[in-house]
Amino acid sequence: MIKATTIEQVREAISQAREKLRQTNQQDGSNLIGFVPTMGALHAGHFSLIDTARRECGFVVVSIFVNPTQFGPNEDYERYPRPLEQDLAGCESHGVDLVFVPTVEQMYPAGFSTTVRVSGVTEMMEGQFRPGHFDGVCTVVAKLFSIVGADVAYFGAKDYQQAVVIKRMVADLNLPIRIVVCPTVREKDGLAMSSRNTYLNKHERAQAVSLYESLQLAEQLIRNGQRNAKEIIRAVRRHLAEHAPLGKIDYVAVVDPESLQPVDEIKDDVVVALAVRFPSARLIDNIRVDVKS
Repeated sequence: MIKATTIEQVREAISQAREKLRQTNQQDGSNLIGFVPTMGALHAGHFSLIDTARRECGFVVVSIFVNPTQFGPNEDYERYPRPLEQDLAGCESHGVDLVFVPTVEQMYPAGFSTTVRVSGVTEMMEGQFRPGHFDGVCTVVAKLFSIVGADVAYFGAKDYQQAVVIKRMVADLNLPIRIVVCPTVREKDGLAMSSRNTYLNKHERAQAVSLYESLQLAEQLIRNGQRNAKEIIRAVRRHLAEHAPLGKIDYVAVVDPESLQPVDEIKDDVVVALAVRFPSARLIDNIRVDVKS
């Protein structure tokens, strides 16, 4: 496994990998370069993305970079977990070919003054509560796509809005990369895996499972015929208020899966998404419901 810390090292390694893949001339996907961008603190959710990339691609790249521009002034940039050696060992054990671990100075050198901004799908939900967050996400992801030059990039469905935003950016800028969104990986009790789960104390962790329970409740109500989104939202909020009193609800939303616009009457597929702020960590989760299935 190659560990690269500079853009030049990444591009040289990718160039060599491309040449080797070209020589094999495979048509089954093994000639593709797959990319999993991460902020490190890797867990089973990340490794599921890596494993999917490994199955589908001939060369797999992972980036580990805690991106400062997507953190707000009162967020957890400084304390965000950075177990680099553990992450590198995990990448190697899952068959990663190249890990890119840049410094902030490598990604944002002196004089850096460009921002990639996506409109329309960024203003609601996370965008409402984390101003500027998606500007930081889109800017760093666009840079990473340019640096790595992969054919396919893999993202998790837990960050559903992020995946929609990235897809929009790729489409609008005609970036030559395919985006694959993989299912959310959960703990045994249903809590969506997240690097921030480690912040939770035992009382918060016990209540955090209520996020997924409330989403399952929403799904059941929809499948039982409830089509009024406001009633779904009220039911989710009641469940969270009762079972996760330590958490403050930032939002509960029922939205169109593509546009992320709020839905009043549920007629087609919807995504029910939420964010809850515990004293130790802010958690997000979502569920997609197909009303026709």
